[in-house]
Amino acid sequence: MGQPAFHWRDRFVAIRGNKMFEMVVISIIILSAMMIGVTTYDVGPTWMTVLHFLDIAVTVFFLVEISVRMVAEEKVRNFFRSGWNIFDFLVVTASLIPVDESEMVLLARLLRIFRVLRLISIIPELRILMNALVTAIPRMGYVVLLMFIIFYIYAAVGSLMFEKINSVLWGDISIAMLTLFRVATFEDWTDVMYETMAVYPFSWVYYLSFIFLTAFVFLNMMIGIVLDVMQTEHEKFNQESGEGTAGEVHWLKEHSEEVDQRLQRMEGMLKQLTEKK
Repeated sequence: MGQPAFHWRDRFVAIRGNKMFEMVVISIIILSAMMIGVTTYDVGPTWMTVLHFLDIAVTVFFLVEISVRMVAEEKVRNFFRSGWNIFDFLVVTASLIPVDESEMVLLARLLRIFRVLRLISIIPELRILMNALVTAIPRMGYVVLLMFIIFYIYAAVGSLMFEKINSVLWGDISIAMLTLFRVATFEDWTDVMYETMAVYPFSWVYYLSFIFLTAFVFLNMMIGIVLDVMQTEHEKFNQESGEGTAGEVHWLKEHSEEVDQRLQRMEGMLKQLTEKK
């Protein structure tokens, strides 16, 4: 009884790892996203009926696809050890909520939008980017905190100096911080600068120093954090998949440990033989 079960599981494993199957899943996800976009337009009842049946077909396909992935695992609980698998399971399960004129219609439609995010769990490169983003956010927190301190100091100085020139832009510290955000994003910041330069000719130093700190220094610090995290995530992915230099090093390390263990066992056996003699 065990051999046929393993035989069927091997088939599901082959289907799960098939590139064509992966491309079909990606195509269906994109089709599902396009269907959601079409429903936002004012289409006729005939097309709405077609979209309804297509939505049912897509839901059934996703249900079959995730069932294949679950059966391909040696144990079902292994499937839920991955956070991305849990996310896919929740999205597919939520898609089973019927979209009709009930009170749950809005919730069901909103949950169907998250089908698009399944592209992240299917495509490894997108998973690397998402993992890098999630990992980088806590490290960016200190940069954001320092940036907020700089914003606060410059906003306080700007409010004290430029309030009489334009109270709309520099009336209080909160409005001044919004104005500085406008300057940092280069949204007509020269108009703000020229207005204050008419009264304080050297106020350009205030703006240029602020832009240098925020738009160049802090932005490059964030980019550096993201690049560092992305490199780490790529190395981690290569180790898990056995690809690239990191994967080869990881493979050599594992096999060298196995060789060391065998040598230690052989040395132990030789010592026992010499002691017996």
